[in-house]
Amino acid sequence: MLKSAYYKCHSSEWLLQHLWNNFFSPIFDVNVGVGQRSALYLSPFLYILEKHLKNPSISISIISFVDNGLFIPQNKSFHISNSCLFCSYNVIMKLLEKFGLIVEHSKTEVFHFNRSHSNFNPPPLNLTPIRGPVLWPKNTWIYLGFIFDRKLVFYQHINFYSNKIMLTIKCMKILGNSNQGINPSQKRLLYRSCIFPIVLYRFQLWFYNCTPLLYHLKILGKIQRRAAIWILGAFKTSPMLGIEAIAGLIPIKLHL
Repeated sequence: MLKSAYYKCHSSEWLLQHLWNNFFSPIFDVNVGVGQRSALYLSPFLYILEKHLKNPSISISIISFVDNGLFIPQNKSFHISNSCLFCSYNVIMKLLEKFGLIVEHSKTEVFHFNRSHSNFNPPPLNLTPIRGPVLWPKNTWIYLGFIFDRKLVFYQHINFYSNKIMLTIKCMKILGNSNQGINPSQKRLLYRSCIFPIVLYRFQLWFYNCTPLLYHLKILGKIQRRAAIWILGAFKTSPMLGIEAIAGLIPIKLHL
């Protein structure tokens, strides 16, 4: 049975290796790769993987986005969670080898969610017995543009996008001032269409009932104040509600 495995190097070049029964061919260069179109190839694999994980009764959930996958165990013990992750990782590695694919160990991460106020020091996930790395849990986790922390307060998420937008607003000053350049109406349109969608990227993650929002609204309020001053060319000491109303900007809380 002939199978092929693709390897992507840091130089964006692709390497190919063929498997014929138990024989591995030498690795050689190719100028094409599987790419993001591998989703269709992985669809039957995910179905088979789910059946394999149900057989040993491993309590774990699977989420996959094209070639990025998540294993999610839920347990009160870190050791039991790590055991489930270890078994799942072992199963997926063996299945991928049968499919002629490999796991990029360097991109594998482990992250724990926990709301406890005590010292948080979860044990590492040791995958070396199955030819994997030793994964040390991180304080923050970046996935698909979201920045998660263990308590899901999303302070880091807000700080990252607010700092990004602050720099953008400062750079926008070169587009015009109160005497020349684009007019206030165009500035407002630019702010609403180019800045707002970035700073409020998936705000539904952290904006919901019974959640402390004082920090989030404070940071977002600073951004809107800076934008309103830029739009109107107003003084820095101008009252917030006044410049928001004149600039035609809805207060952040009401907008959310």
